[in-house]
Amino acid sequence: MQVTEHFVIDYLKHKADRPLKIKELARELNIQENDYSAFRSLIKRLLESGRLVKLKRNRLGVPSELNLIVGQISISKGGHGIISTESGEIVTILPDDTLTALDSDKVLVRVGAKMADELYGKVIKVLERTERNIVGVFRISKHFNFVIPDNKKVHRDIYIPHGLTKRAEDGERVVVKIVHWEDALGNPEGEILERIGRPGDPGVDLLTVIRSFNLTEEFPRQVIKEAEEAAAFFDETEIKKRRDFTKESIYTIDPSDAKDHDDAITVEKTANGYKLGVFIADVSFFVRDGTPLDKEAFERGNSVYLPGKCIPMLPEKLSNDICSLKPNKRRLVYGIIINFDINGKMLNWEIVEGVIKSRSKLSYEEVQEFFNSNKKSDAVEKVSDNLLLARKLALILQKRRMMDGSLDFDLPEAHIVLNSKGEIIEIGNRIRLESHRLVEEFMLAANKAVALHVFRLGQKFLYRVHDKPDMDKLEAFSYLVSTLGYSFPVSDNMRPIQFSRFLEKIKDKPEEELLNELMLRSMKKAVYQPQNIGHFGLAFTHYTHFTSPIRRYPDLLVHRLLKKLVNGRYPEKLNKALGTILTHVGKRCSETEKMAEAAEREAVKIKRVAYMSERIGKEYKGVISGILNFGFFVRLGDTGVEGMVRLSSLDDDYYKFDEKHFRLVGRHHGRVLRLGDPVEVGILSVDKIKNEINLYLIEQKKERGRLQKRRIRPQ
Repeated sequence: MQVTEHFVIDYLKHKADRPLKIKELARELNIQENDYSAFRSLIKRLLESGRLVKLKRNRLGVPSELNLIVGQISISKGGHGIISTESGEIVTILPDDTLTALDSDKVLVRVGAKMADELYGKVIKVLERTERNIVGVFRISKHFNFVIPDNKKVHRDIYIPHGLTKRAEDGERVVVKIVHWEDALGNPEGEILERIGRPGDPGVDLLTVIRSFNLTEEFPRQVIKEAEEAAAFFDETEIKKRRDFTKESIYTIDPSDAKDHDDAITVEKTANGYKLGVFIADVSFFVRDGTPLDKEAFERGNSVYLPGKCIPMLPEKLSNDICSLKPNKRRLVYGIIINFDINGKMLNWEIVEGVIKSRSKLSYEEVQEFFNSNKKSDAVEKVSDNLLLARKLALILQKRRMMDGSLDFDLPEAHIVLNSKGEIIEIGNRIRLESHRLVEEFMLAANKAVALHVFRLGQKFLYRVHDKPDMDKLEAFSYLVSTLGYSFPVSDNMRPIQFSRFLEKIKDKPEEELLNELMLRSMKKAVYQPQNIGHFGLAFTHYTHFTSPIRRYPDLLVHRLLKKLVNGRYPEKLNKALGTILTHVGKRCSETEKMAEAAEREAVKIKRVAYMSERIGKEYKGVISGILNFGFFVRLGDTGVEGMVRLSSLDDDYYKFDEKHFRLVGRHHGRVLRLGDPVEVGILSVDKIKNEINLYLIEQKKERGRLQKRRIRPQ
C-alpha cells in the first residue's frame, strides 16, 4: 500500500494511542527499508506545512489533537495577533506571545485559556513566512545599520549587516527583505534589495507604495510579445462570424482621462418598455486560457489605479488599444441585450458575440452638462437622443433598486490632480454625478442578468457575493449611532431595506458622510466565490462581475465560462475541474482586489500628506471623524484629508476619554467633543515619513462684543 500524507495524519489521529517517533511510526506502517528515505521526506513535508508537529523526544503529533492550530496570523498596528480556528473561533495573541511572527505568516499556535469570552493563544513556531517587501528608512548609527519599517504592523527595526546595505545612504527609503529572525528577543536581520530614494524626491512616494505592496509595473518580454501577436490576430474572418452592431447608436462614458474603455451602451424604446445593450470588450478572444499572458493577468488579478498612474492587468497594446472600445474603430465585444418593461422589470436577455463601432467617446462631465443645461458637445450631439432615453431608463432602474432595499453609499472618491512632475496642483473629492449613476445602473443590470442566466441553467459559476453583516459589528454600530442621536435597531434577520431606510434618514445631515463610512465598515467585504449566497448590499439574489475584463480577471473568466456553455452545459472535462478552478480564482482575486484597494488608499494618503506639508498654519473647517484616548481625528472639509488633534495640545482643560460613548469630556468645565462635531483646525505639523498630519484646534468665543478666534497650540 502506498503511504500518503493523508494516511499518516489519519493513522496518528485515529489509530495510534500516543505520539510516535518517526521510526516507531515507520514500523507501525510497515515501511520497508528501501522506502524509508521517501517516508522521511514525506514526514518532513508534513512538519514544514504544520500538519504534523514535533514534540519532546522527537515524537510526532497531530496539532488538532494537542490543542494546537495552524493558520495565517493577522497582526494589528498595536501588535496584537488573531488567528481563526477550523470551527470559526477567533484566537487572540498578545504582542508578547507572537514570537517572531509577522503579519500574514503561517504559524503554529498553542490555544490557551478563555478569558472574558475571548480565546487566547501563543505562537510556538513560524512555519512559513509570507513573501514580502518591507519598505522603510535606512539609518546608520555608530555601531550598526538598521531600517525603520513604514508598515506599522512590522514592530521591529531590521538590522542590516555592513555587507548587505547596497551602499544606501542615511535617510534613504529602501526595500529590504528579512533573511534571518529566530530569536524573539532580538531584532530581525535583513538585506537591502533596492534603494528607492530620499523622502520628498520626485516619484519616491508612489514608488514606495508600489514596492510596499509588491506591485509589478513591467511586463515580462514574452508577455508583451504575446499581447502584440494576439492583437494582430484581429481580422476580417473573426468579424464576419459575429453579429454586426456597427450601425447602432453605441457610445462609451468614462472619466475624461480614461485610456481603457471596456464598456459601451445603447438604449432603445420598445412597445413594452426599453431595450438596453451593454457591450463589453471581448478580452477573452485575445487572452487565451493557460498562456503566459493569461497567467500574468491572473497573478496581477486586477489593474491598480494610483494618483496619476495606472498599473494595468494587461499590456497597453491590449488594454489601451485593440481591446479598448475607441470611437469609430471596429471592436470585438461580448454583449448582453436586456428587455425591460415600462417599470424597469427585467423581462428577458440575450448574450451575444458581436462587433461594434462606438459613435462617441463621452466623459461623465460633458454628459452631466447636457443633462443640466442641454449643452451639447460635438460628441454628445451624435448620440443625444439615445442619452435622453438612457437617462429615463437609468432613473427607473435606480428607483426600482432602491425600493428593493439596495444600499447606495454616497461616499466621496478622492480627486487628485498632478502635474507632469508628479506634484499636486489640486486635491479634493470627486463629485458623484447623475451620469456616473447612469453607467452604474446599466452595469449592475448586466452583471445581474449574466448571473441569473447561468444560475437558471444549473451550471457552476463565479459569483460576486456579499454576506450578511456580523451581529457584533452591527450592535457596535447601532450603539455608536445612538450616541449621535439616531436609532438603528438590529436583529438576527436584518434585511437590506432597513439599512437603506437609515441611509435615507441621514441624507443631507452634517454627519452623513461619517455615518455612511461607519456603516460600510460594519459590513463584510464582497468577495468572489462559486457558492452563491447573494449580494446583501445590492439586495440582489444573483450577481457576478462581467463588465470590466480589461481591468479585472474574474470578468475575463466569466466571459470564458459563458462561451463554454454549449446547449446550456459545460463540456464534461471542464465541469469536473471547475469547482476547484473557481474556488482558486475566487480566493486569489479577492486577495489581489483587497491589496489593490489598500495600495490605492495608501497612495492617496501619501499625496494628501505631501499637499498639506506645504500648508502649515492654514486653517480649515472640519468634523470629528474618530476619537482615541490621546486625541481625535478631524476630516478637513471637502479635501478628504484627515489629521489629528492631540490632547496634549489642548490647554483649556484636562480631557477624559469616555470610551462607552465615543467622546472626550473636559474634567473641570464639562466640554464634550464627540463624533460628527464640527470644529475649526489649523495645520500644526506634517511628518512625511510617518504620513501623519498634526492639527491644532481653533476656538471661537465672544469677547468684548466681537467674535475672536483663539488658537490652541502646544505650549
